[in-house]
Amino acid sequence: MPLLKTLLFTVVVPGTVTVLVPLWLLRGEGHLQGGATGVAGGVLLVCGAMLYLRCAWDFATRGRGTPAPVDPPRTLVVAGVYRYVRNPMYLGVLGVLIGEAALFRSSALLGYAGAFFLACHLFVTTYEEPTLRKKFGAAHELYCASVPRWLPRLKPWTG
Repeated sequence: MPLLKTLLFTVVVPGTVTVLVPLWLLRGEGHLQGGATGVAGGVLLVCGAMLYLRCAWDFATRGRGTPAPVDPPRTLVVAGVYRYVRNPMYLGVLGVLIGEAALFRSSALLGYAGAFFLACHLFVTTYEEPTLRKKFGAAHELYCASVPRWLPRLKPWTG
């Protein structure tokens, strides 16, 4: 059941953030760009999507929950990509947005990606981390002390 709920959440929330809002911002004026910038954007978009999907899978299978704040994982997920960085799912979506900005050479999409990151940072620091601290206690404290919030470690945390 967590996989089905994760799929639904992914279509609605990241789907809106990475598809509907960018389409609205481009207002039909966006055209895919070629060259090195377009290729780099495409690679970043695909890598970001794969990162998000891997993390959503881990939430559903390891954590027995979803990325939705109303149905979070029941156990603290500290495996896979989460051994390198605490918020890889947000970074995956950010990668998709920056990739789209490069693919369309759009300053509006780049600004949107920046606003998305700021909103994520504020959400993580004011709601998500305090909530996880209450729910998982010392295990979450140790995790936060060992794994960076946004810039990945070079070596995986083995805590």
